[in-house]
Amino acid sequence: MTRETWATRTGFILAAAGSAVGLGNIWRFPWMTAENGGSAFLLVYLCIVLAVGVPGLLGEFVIGRRARRNPVGALRTLSGSRAWAAVGGVSAITGVALLSFYSVVGGWILRYLLVSLTGPFTGGAAYLADPGAYFGSVSFGAGAAGYHLLFLALTGLIVLGGVRRGIELGTKVMMPAVLALLVGMAVWVSTRSGASAGYDFFLTFDPATIRADFFSILGPAAGQALFTLSVGAGTMITYASYIDEDRSLPFDGAVIALLNTGVGVLAGLVVFPLLFSQGIDPGSGGPGALFVGIAAAFGALPGGSVLAVLFFGVVAFAALSSSISMLEIPVSILVDERGWSRRKAVGVLLALIATTGTITAFRPPLFDFVAGTLVDLLLTGGLLAFLLFAGWVLGREAIDEYATGAGPVAIRLATPWLFAIGVVVPVFLTFTLLTTAGVDARVGFWPTVVAVAVVLAGLRRRATA
Repeated sequence: MTRETWATRTGFILAAAGSAVGLGNIWRFPWMTAENGGSAFLLVYLCIVLAVGVPGLLGEFVIGRRARRNPVGALRTLSGSRAWAAVGGVSAITGVALLSFYSVVGGWILRYLLVSLTGPFTGGAAYLADPGAYFGSVSFGAGAAGYHLLFLALTGLIVLGGVRRGIELGTKVMMPAVLALLVGMAVWVSTRSGASAGYDFFLTFDPATIRADFFSILGPAAGQALFTLSVGAGTMITYASYIDEDRSLPFDGAVIALLNTGVGVLAGLVVFPLLFSQGIDPGSGGPGALFVGIAAAFGALPGGSVLAVLFFGVVAFAALSSSISMLEIPVSILVDERGWSRRKAVGVLLALIATTGTITAFRPPLFDFVAGTLVDLLLTGGLLAFLLFAGWVLGREAIDEYATGAGPVAIRLATPWLFAIGVVVPVFLTFTLLTTAGVDARVGFWPTVVAVAVVLAGLRRRATA
């Protein structure tokens, strides 16, 4: 069977950026920012994107293009080890876990979009009267499960179309639409009275907050950075396996990271000024903050019903552009490693995720755990494994692949990049894993640092054995 490739470079960049630009930017980013100090969180997040996310993104690109396989096949082929193949197999679990909560949130988006579209014909969108009560009544239960299935079906239809006719074509439409609508809404929101308080909360950096709460901010900021860049799940290994040899991986990675970060900041420039202009606390509501707060703001604004359609339309496009990449991970594994047809792989996985997602749609505590702690741990641990593989197993081969198609400036950065993914970033990721698990709170900072060294030494011995 001939393996598919991207039709154009633009298609690959938009597809990879679309994977990164999703609910992580528009739903999870404002929620995490509001709960973790506003601008303090933004500063830590941006530093992690630059210092950890971009090198990690390139690490996954190198593995995927070098092997031209999914995460399981790539790690097995390049190492000759079944143990590394098993590590790659965790990517399939991560993809299923991601979609098990992501499709529930996608269902919320579709419901709000549908209600916004039908609002003019039904006397106004139902959520406008009491946004908090409405979200509480629809966020979990049978209705949420039904919309989760609808969102999952749309995701499956796009992935079923394959790389060129499904994923690439879909993201070529969705990504420009997301960018254009967000820019337009950000410009409009800037004219609202009271918007300046939102800009202060989001953009005025407070060093005191970072000093006081750095370690409590670090875990969520790292998880958010990895989630929004789609690293750690094997998505970028999978997508890179479909690209040609003449592409510059550093250039493509930089563009994708820039697009992703730009959309996240744009979302903040829409959400926070809009909330503050209506006197709404951005830190209330947890996962439902976007729906409750934004819905309340739309209800108080002239022309709010039109804005609601535009906003939830943007979020729906962004959600789908990411969900298709999550489904493509296990689909590519089943197609490449098991010889399944794409139709069979998509069908079986949709049935599985329909079940797991329905369970999370009925159990809010499980949803919160999967969407928060579990995803943060899986993505951080996954990226740690991929970078140890690229830095310690591939080594000079990783530099060769990195340099293929790259320009002279990028090539000069190859050796520092290898040191970063082999030493610096793994130290950071291991520390983040331990602090997320609460090790520092139980044993103290310096014992945690010692634990990082011990863990990495053990992993190095295993990786190079």
